[in-house]
Amino acid sequence: MDFPGICLSETDGRVFLCVQPVPQRSLVDSAALHLLLTQAGYGDCLLDEAALVSAANDCNKPQNPFMLLVAQRCDATLNIHMTPDGMVAELSLTPAQGGKAVTVDGVMQSLAEAGVVFGIDEAAVHQACEQGDCQRIPVAHGVLPQNGGDTVFEEIDPQTIDRSPKLDENGLIDYRERGAVLVVQAGALLMRRIPPMAGVAGHTVLGRVLAPRPGRDEPFATQLPGAEVVPGNTDLLRAVVSGQPVRVKCGVMVEPILRVAEVNMATGNIHYDGTVQVEGEVIQGMKIQATGDIVVHGLVDGARLEAGGNIKVTGGIIGHSDLRAGGSVSARFAEGARIYAGTVIVLADMALTCELQALNQIIIGAKSPQRGRLIGGSAATMMLLSVPMLGSAKGGMTQVLLGVNPALEAKYEALLARIDKEKAVEDQLEKIVNQLTLTGDPKGLLTRVKASRQHAVQVWGQSLVEREEIKQQLALALTAKVEVGVGVSGSVNLAFGKLTSRLRQEFDAGTFSVNQEGRIVFTDRAEEAVLVV
Repeated sequence: MDFPGICLSETDGRVFLCVQPVPQRSLVDSAALHLLLTQAGYGDCLLDEAALVSAANDCNKPQNPFMLLVAQRCDATLNIHMTPDGMVAELSLTPAQGGKAVTVDGVMQSLAEAGVVFGIDEAAVHQACEQGDCQRIPVAHGVLPQNGGDTVFEEIDPQTIDRSPKLDENGLIDYRERGAVLVVQAGALLMRRIPPMAGVAGHTVLGRVLAPRPGRDEPFATQLPGAEVVPGNTDLLRAVVSGQPVRVKCGVMVEPILRVAEVNMATGNIHYDGTVQVEGEVIQGMKIQATGDIVVHGLVDGARLEAGGNIKVTGGIIGHSDLRAGGSVSARFAEGARIYAGTVIVLADMALTCELQALNQIIIGAKSPQRGRLIGGSAATMMLLSVPMLGSAKGGMTQVLLGVNPALEAKYEALLARIDKEKAVEDQLEKIVNQLTLTGDPKGLLTRVKASRQHAVQVWGQSLVEREEIKQQLALALTAKVEVGVGVSGSVNLAFGKLTSRLRQEFDAGTFSVNQEGRIVFTDRAEEAVLVV
């Protein structure tokens, strides 16, 4: 297309329309000027639309020659953005309009000028340059440090008893019934200590080194009765006596084992620092006290057993026996007995007119659904009571209490009192620091008082963390439940904390729990829930 008297010229990337008056020239519009610019090779430039419209109007009027800027070449632009933590560098590109495009070398130079020296993703840079238009595309990534691994204590014999029960996500202790007492001989290796890992340093995209947290270095515990660190190898632990290996924090101790055929008038009461294994029965009026476990392969009849660890009775517990364990208590059945467990009570068959208290859960008849039942007496636990048949139309009142853990509640109250005292100490030290800072420190006490206050703050902070952990455990009581595998019969008084219900009707298999509105509900196997009044 040719318009007499109209031409284009370029100066320093700016494109001008030059117009000379020409009589009887065809009418010119902005579209014609667009086409003129395209034919002249300026179609990719940044066009000034308003100037083109104005120029078209002026071209069609008798007037003096004029020159008007209608377009200009614009190079592509790039911007480097940095995240506040310095872990990612991002690239934004605007495409060229008749000017120079961004090149990979240009991006690399801009990254260098921005201080980006680590983790550059060259493939992402190439892709962005090929696209020519992008917003905040990551082109460099830092690397977070890999914290070091803490000391690991690895049991050489994985059957070692662990007396440190841990809660799962539902607040239940994973109880596993064990068989015979495991015995190790003096000199046997018990545990291997794997030293901590140093960790791997990280880097920001600006090259700043991010130091890893080193792994926590823990030695074997200093008090491990019956065990010692192997001379010349501080990473191995061995038994120095024959007995039962018991896992404790940072090590394994070996409890000596006392084996007796039966506990009766001939043997007398037993008080033993270790584990006691009875091959036969424990008869009326006898007493066993052990710091470790007590294992009875016969019947416990009217006796008193106290164990720092677990109590396992292969037979039954009858005759108003009284059992108390720091860990779990398990037996085939119990009748007329008082049983306290620091963790779990497990009865294979039934419990008749017993007083049962476990700080976590009570499980009855898990392997004998036809015989498993809880009739009469009382059962109190924090998280779970599981039984096939609860109550009996021919039996007396059965009392069930869920959501209670007296030991944990007492620990929480004592901790609150301790926190108040620790905060008072910290407040007092802070006042002394402020006073010495304000009035002067002629005796040079300020440094020591500041150190004492810092220590008090750390102790107080640790107690606050412990408080939150206990609060979380107590909060789990809201999820407590009673699981009934067959049904409910007779008179049962059911309580969840302060919520109580008198069950005087029969229920089929299902679960009793507390709903979100704070009401006791029964949910059957079809997932139908009804309020229990």
